[in-house]
Amino acid sequence: MVQALAVAGLAACAVGAQPEASWINVRDHGARGDGQTDDTAAFQQALDAAGKARGGVVFAPRGAYLFAGHLTIPPAVTLRGVWESVPAHNGIRDAGLPRPTDDGTTFLVTEGAGSEEGPPFLALTHNSTLKGVVIYYPRQKVDDVPDAYPWAIALRGKNPAVLAVELLNPYNGIDATRNERHLIRDVHGQPLRRGILVDQIYDIGRIENVHFNPWWSMKPKLFQWQMEHGEAFLFARTDWQYVLNTFCFGYNVGYRFYKSAAGVCNGNFLGLGADDCYTAVVVDEAAPMGLLITNGEFVSFHGPDPTMVEVKSTHSGSTRFVNCAFWGPCRQIAKVAGTGTVGFSDCTFVQWDHPRAGRAAIQASGGSLLVRGCEFREAKPQIELGEAVQRAIVTDNLLRGPERIVNRSKGTVRLADNVAGP
Repeated sequence: MVQALAVAGLAACAVGAQPEASWINVRDHGARGDGQTDDTAAFQQALDAAGKARGGVVFAPRGAYLFAGHLTIPPAVTLRGVWESVPAHNGIRDAGLPRPTDDGTTFLVTEGAGSEEGPPFLALTHNSTLKGVVIYYPRQKVDDVPDAYPWAIALRGKNPAVLAVELLNPYNGIDATRNERHLIRDVHGQPLRRGILVDQIYDIGRIENVHFNPWWSMKPKLFQWQMEHGEAFLFARTDWQYVLNTFCFGYNVGYRFYKSAAGVCNGNFLGLGADDCYTAVVVDEAAPMGLLITNGEFVSFHGPDPTMVEVKSTHSGSTRFVNCAFWGPCRQIAKVAGTGTVGFSDCTFVQWDHPRAGRAAIQASGGSLLVRGCEFREAKPQIELGEAVQRAIVTDNLLRGPERIVNRSKGTVRLADNVAGP
């Protein structure tokens, strides 16, 4: 009965009626959705009305809504379009497929071209939600160095949520900083410079089912710029971040973990994927309690030095990869530096040292290294331990071809029970 009433309520809103006072239709506040009229003021008026009522749903029916300005979603207010599941609109790239103005609820954003500074297009506050819309920058260059824009979405306050949203081509996607318990779920698209930035999170943040693919443009100049400058997922200070089923294709860095003025990241990362990134994972720094990366799939084969994992000399925390797969063809699987600990357990390594230059899959120049129960599926150098490596345990691994582990460490190293064979 409750479900039937909910469906009936949504259907009523879709034709312009309001089943109850908490539902507001933007058309009733003057929004046109014709792709030509600036609908900023009409939307903000509807959002403010819902805020004054201490919460509600502001509904945007099917249409292409033009925005020359920006919006703030008040506390306890949901701004929603018609999509219940995140759509895809690669009709600009692939002829014959739907375009972003053909169906559904599309926001055409024009404010802020030429600079990353300025307010985000959409700012969320306490308990506010954005759901079921497409965000599209119609004036962005398709085959050239892209124009900078401010963030498409900023999450602030407590419990802001972004659900079933297509970020078709923003320069900067979601600024998930200075909030608590954010939820980003079912978000797809092609952010060009940055996808999601997480920082200053002191209570658990959640990111689920977020996939960034070049569905908008793979034109040579644009896509090469993205490969040289783009960063899909960036994590600085966040306490107990939970990330599930995320993916990116065609960036300079797929996942970057770094130290900001607020601190560093610790979290649980399950089902990560990065395909055709110059470096799939870059760790500048991590918390002592660690980054736990499980069931990841990482691919790198373009760029000046294709690498799956690079742990920088600034790393002093703990980073662990468990049951992950790495393939290329790349130059090396991992370059490990710093004074922290990096571990690989039950991982699979394929297609490194391309072209053959005698590079080991894992090259450690410092810190502590754990490699246990992994499989090296190429008859190539497996591990190189430099003089500054403090401690290392390399045990119980399967090696293709002869054992080729170089140990120059002046620290404590245990090499045992590694099985070589054809």
